[in-house]
Amino acid sequence: MRARFDTLFGRLFGVLLLAIVLAHLLAFAWFHHYGPPPPPPPAFSEGMNKPPPRPWFGGPLVPLTFQFISLIIAAWYGAKLLSQPIRRLSEAAERLSENLDSQPLDESGPREARQAAYTFNLMQKRIIEQVHQRSRMLGAVSHDLRTPLSRLKLRLEQIVDEKLQGQMRQDLDDMISMLDATLTYLHEQRTSEAPQWMDVQALVESLSENAQDQGADVEVSGHCAPLQVQPMALRSCINNLLDNALRYAGAALISLEDHRDHVVIRVVDHGPGIAADKREAVFEPFFRLEGSRNRNSGGVGLGMTIAREAAERQAGQLNLEETVGGGLTAVIRLPRT
Repeated sequence: MRARFDTLFGRLFGVLLLAIVLAHLLAFAWFHHYGPPPPPPPAFSEGMNKPPPRPWFGGPLVPLTFQFISLIIAAWYGAKLLSQPIRRLSEAAERLSENLDSQPLDESGPREARQAAYTFNLMQKRIIEQVHQRSRMLGAVSHDLRTPLSRLKLRLEQIVDEKLQGQMRQDLDDMISMLDATLTYLHEQRTSEAPQWMDVQALVESLSENAQDQGADVEVSGHCAPLQVQPMALRSCINNLLDNALRYAGAALISLEDHRDHVVIRVVDHGPGIAADKREAVFEPFFRLEGSRNRNSGGVGLGMTIAREAAERQAGQLNLEETVGGGLTAVIRLPRT
């Protein structure tokens, strides 16, 4: 018997039934206090005095008013009762989109809500298993491929033709770079960090100094107060954009703009740039441009993908713009929460 009423229909029916009973009880209490409605007045002739007006609270308007008010309350509570499982499911889906290891959904409430929560938790478990299985598989493939690739690099020394040897060595280096970049990309996807306060200006200056120590031409301008971010994700985002600028332009400028509700980080270069209709495509995994910014200049097409996903994990945005005077500017916007 309990299972029959432990559904959304049973609960909503109970709420409406309670509202009707409550409306009648209030009407009975009202008439008990003020008396029953007066009988209809007798017919009066023209010479007789008119009867006194009947009070407004003595007619059928009273029970109708109680029923109307009770139904409004019941409808509000019923709508809340119906929407609560949907809201919980929506919040859980949003948490899952940000972090696969988020807490499972509580399997409580009416039968339909428990079934939806169970199905959602089962889906989350299967997604996590598939992601881990994919990572293990690619990790094993990468490990197994490294061994024959290393043997091939050793056997290259036996090739007399230096031109052929150089071409084959370049192909092997490209394959190893693709393996490393793919594993890094998968690691970035499954890694989750707790937001914490960080001195973004100090991070940018540190990355700039590291690049300068390697002989790169990198400048930093602007100021920024500490911001709540995911440190490793932000470091990965800026570092990939900086590497991209240095690869194609040889020099870069990192500028900081601090606003009341957000922070803007720009990585500016004066290289060949990217056509406006191709700027969104470069964020696709393994996408390579035809022309100046292609694989002949280095890279395997994952740096920009990793950078955007790192920015979006922090509720930020990453877009590409044309640099004044020619070149490419990567713009990161991070909200102050």
